[in-house]
Amino acid sequence: AHEHPSYAGALALVKEHGFILEPSNRKWWLRDRHKTLNFLAAHLARLRDTFGAEFTPNFVKNTANLGPAGITTEISPAGDDFAVTLALRAGSADESALRAAVSSSRGYVEADGKIFLLETARLQKITAAQRALAGDPAAGLAPRRTQRISAARAPEAQEILEALSPGFQPPEAWRVRSAGLKNLSTLASAPLPADLDALLRPYQRLGAAWLWHLHRLEVGGILADEMGLGKTLQALALLSSLNSQPSTLDSPRGVSLVVCPASLLENWRREAARFAPQLGVFVHHADHRLASAADFATHDLVITSFGTLARDQELFAAVEFACVVADEAQHIKNRRSQNAAALRALRARTRFLLTGTPLENSLDDLRSLFEFLLPGYLTRQPAGLRTDERGWFDQRLRAQTAPYILRRTKLAVAPELPEKLEQTVWCELTPAQAALYRATQEKSERELFDLEASGATEAKLQFAALTQLLRLRQICCDPRLVAPESPADISTKLDSFNELLAEAIDDGHRVLVFSQFTSLLALLRTDLASQQIAHCYLDGSMPARARQIEIDRFQASPDIPLFLLSLKAGGTGLNLTSADTVVHFDPWWNPAAEAQATDRAHRIGQQRVVTSYKLIAAGTVEEKVLALQTEKRALLAGVFEASEAAAAKLSLADLKALLMK
Repeated sequence: AHEHPSYAGALALVKEHGFILEPSNRKWWLRDRHKTLNFLAAHLARLRDTFGAEFTPNFVKNTANLGPAGITTEISPAGDDFAVTLALRAGSADESALRAAVSSSRGYVEADGKIFLLETARLQKITAAQRALAGDPAAGLAPRRTQRISAARAPEAQEILEALSPGFQPPEAWRVRSAGLKNLSTLASAPLPADLDALLRPYQRLGAAWLWHLHRLEVGGILADEMGLGKTLQALALLSSLNSQPSTLDSPRGVSLVVCPASLLENWRREAARFAPQLGVFVHHADHRLASAADFATHDLVITSFGTLARDQELFAAVEFACVVADEAQHIKNRRSQNAAALRALRARTRFLLTGTPLENSLDDLRSLFEFLLPGYLTRQPAGLRTDERGWFDQRLRAQTAPYILRRTKLAVAPELPEKLEQTVWCELTPAQAALYRATQEKSERELFDLEASGATEAKLQFAALTQLLRLRQICCDPRLVAPESPADISTKLDSFNELLAEAIDDGHRVLVFSQFTSLLALLRTDLASQQIAHCYLDGSMPARARQIEIDRFQASPDIPLFLLSLKAGGTGLNLTSADTVVHFDPWWNPAAEAQATDRAHRIGQQRVVTSYKLIAAGTVEEKVLALQTEKRALLAGVFEASEAAAAKLSLADLKALLMK
């Protein structure tokens, strides 16, 4: 009927394919057998599904010997790889008959007294699948094609084959490789020590199982959980699982390697000591370096920095590692960098990367990461591609890498998280920073000794001790606060802060940064300006109107990722729920005050989990204060207000204990 919504489309279709209107019955006819079969091959499914066509009994009778050609999928082991065959099936018609039909654009094959339609949609599907498996967007359809693919491509190929032939039954070796990565809930748990297993949240336990599964398959992966979700802990769970396995001649346990930014070495060392105390750990850095490849065998885990790895590349390349974990994967995004080259030179059974940055941001970066992760896995993209061809290769890249990337966001795992995540980031002083700290500490001891010898009063001694403590605390933050001529790159905290900030910005987080020192915030402002990172600023010297302008600007500007706040100005009376990450650049001696500052972000109206990072200089007065009982830390907070009345509440002996080595 003319009023049918599909009438116009159906009329255009029959006209386009040579149907002729019979005046006597006002019906459209196509009387040529060859043309009719070609038409049905191309459009029978469309007539049924799109136009809702109803077929007459006569049509059904005359087409009883028509049916669609099928597709067969075969997978067989081929050494360490697999041979995947995709073929058209049309009864007993041989390959040459099918090839002749395809090459001549004939939409049917006759065999066994039947007619097999080569349906256009089905041919397009098998062509797309053959091209994807071959990695060639221009490959023509072959009636039968066998493609050898690496075992690592099994999960990607599984998606292709399921779309083509739902319900196909692959061999067990294939199923082991593909099933677990498609459905993580089926993964076997990693063999974790009971104490560590009890500490893990469910999503972390799943992450450890995923890493363990990949290691057993002798491939690798990228753990790309959002910052704050415990990637280091999950990586240590993997390394602990490796260590729990018996060493055999066929499968020696071996030593594992962690490579991270220098500013995170101490954090890794402490996290390993806390969560995996059974591991024998050696930090290969600065003056503490292993001399030969044989020395590695006496340790379970070696931790080093990207810079040290590049300098000692020949030494590390001589070791066969059980597993390599590279933290902060953005350090090898540039494949031509020394960091990337040194990592690629490593020999390891399996390789893993940790990053909190969304990897879809740059496909070029993703290629560089996989050159380390699974060498030879990705084929190189040809030069001079057209836009549509580049899009095809980009889509294949996403499909090939997806099984080897695990990313969970805080939103996705929110039911497993507390309202606030709190993490201490341990920062080991750089050699130059440590030398200044020790020299200042020794000078402080001498000055106090001389003052005591001269008969100075208790109050005078306390004041001197407080002044010297202040200097040490400032050196922990940034040596430029005490020695302005110091280069900017000797502050380990600044390095750690920049690592945190880069990940937070890449991940779309907004950050509040607190410090007790406005002089430090001034240095940060200069550094941020040089990096062209927009930020807001607030300290106690600002009048109320200027203060409110900055608060409103930050709350209303999602493109400003950072708000710098001083202790006194930012500790109370603010509601900054547009931020979800808090960094305490230097510790607040009063735990209650620190919690109050974190709550500037974690207030009514905040819908997200707030993550709080506390940067602590290891082996310094900061660590000593952190170790004090809560009541003594609260008391010390009063001391640092620098009034003599407050200072009198803490004994000179307590102050000396903080000052001395």
